[in-house]
Amino acid sequence: MSLIIYTKEGCPWCDGAREFLQSAGVAYEEREVRSHPDFMQEMEAKSGQTKAPTIDLDGEILADTDAPAIEAFLKERKILS
Repeated sequence: MSLIIYTKEGCPWCDGAREFLQSAGVAYEEREVRSHPDFMQEMEAKSGQTKAPTIDLDGEILADTDAPAIEAFLKERKILS
């Protein structure tokens, strides 16, 4: 399983998403898009939008999300019980 989370510095939803993933013990790679234009372009290409946090789970995209939606997304895919 490969999980990438695209975040923006100073975004409270991004902070909440990171905190949730950490507390759930889910490994992830973070890509901060404000200071890395290449990550912003990558996120836009994958999701069709510019809002964060956005999750890429093995190519499945959950765009403009929050911690409760991430939890449901991971439970549906049996990554969390």
